Amino acid sequence: MNEQRLLTVREVAERLRSSPETVRRWLRQGKLRGFRPGGTKLGYRVPESELQRFLRVAGESETPPPEGNGGSA
Repeated sequence: MNEQRLLTVREVAERLRSSPETVRRWLRQGKLRGFRPGGTKLGYRVPESELQRFLRVAGESETPPPEGNGGSA
């Protein structure tokens, strides 16, 4: 069986050096995928693989544009 660690919002926030509220906002917006096991009382859980995907996508979006495109002359 494929078992992977599920992270709490606080654990995700610590790894990303962000606030828990920012992580919750990303979850609500669908930028970060998670689920609520047992409804709203337990809060969100984020699979570790999803955090890795999120970091990969965020890293790709921070790549600077190639030089020579659209520069001022």
